[in-house]
Amino acid sequence: MIRLVIGNPNLLMAIIATLLVSACGGRSSDTDVSSNSADAASVTGAPSAWMTAWGDPDLRGMWPLDYLNGTPVQRPEDMGDRRFLTDEEYAERVERLAGLNARYDTEIQTNKMGMGHWAEMGEPNRLTSLIAEPSNGRVPAMTDAAQRVSATMRSSWSDISFDSIADFNALDRCITRGLPASMFPFMYNSGIQIMQAPGYVIIRLEIVHETRIIPVDGRPTLHEDIKNWMGESRGRWEGDTLVIETTNFNGESPMLIVGPFGTPIPTSHGLHLVERLRRADDDTINYELRVEDPEMIAASWTAAFPLKRDEEYRFFEYACHEDNYTIRDFINASRAERAR
Repeated sequence: MIRLVIGNPNLLMAIIATLLVSACGGRSSDTDVSSNSADAASVTGAPSAWMTAWGDPDLRGMWPLDYLNGTPVQRPEDMGDRRFLTDEEYAERVERLAGLNARYDTEIQTNKMGMGHWAEMGEPNRLTSLIAEPSNGRVPAMTDAAQRVSATMRSSWSDISFDSIADFNALDRCITRGLPASMFPFMYNSGIQIMQAPGYVIIRLEIVHETRIIPVDGRPTLHEDIKNWMGESRGRWEGDTLVIETTNFNGESPMLIVGPFGTPIPTSHGLHLVERLRRADDDTINYELRVEDPEMIAASWTAAFPLKRDEEYRFFEYACHEDNYTIRDFINASRAERAR
């Protein structure tokens, strides 16, 4: 999945973002890189002491989500309204993640490559889910309209005969994970970098090599007829909290990447996101994300979790499958299998 990409428009966006930030000066290299508890999951705390040279609150840095792998986005139903694990449940998570993270060394010792070289399983924490509201930590029920759309959604995980690109979702096709999915950890390439320049906040995403360029200069959003895969974001500062509102979605990507056994949740043109980012200390940003899509889900939901600084983290090129040949392979193999 990690190969060289040529001609990627998002690479150009990242270069532009880098030039914007370089023109204003970068962060010093002597920042402390210590760890913090994942229990700090609400957007609260003392006033920020971190400011850029041009007077905006300073969120710059590398904030990968890999440490949250192993924490479910949606809470297991048997955990009810509990936001945090019990001591016994936490001990089980510690043991489980230790075993999963040991696979890499085991594969080196046995000279056999497997998921240990593929999946990054994160660090144990006490969160039962990344979703904080509603109280059960789960996405609210789909509307009737959403259920009808969901029944038609396909992906490479579907147990079907593949016959067209419509049988694959946007992530399969290496277009995007979409939003809000892109702001959650994945089992690899979970890097997030925040860059800033006067009037802009830039959020670089390692997976699917996307760059969100967010104006914070008060400009209006685009006309409602202009729809994008990642929507159109506008930011503002409320004290030392960055508030990002995103609208103008094309409604063609799932709300979350649910894997081979989950039910896909569709999105609509009316999807509306509100994100809040606030520095809690040198190495922590408290992140909150509210999701509304009344056409597709019965109520809004909110995720909340900390972003932890790791300036030693480096992005790998996420090339997915070059020229989308894997889609052709799926279709040709499926047709050949049916012709036998």
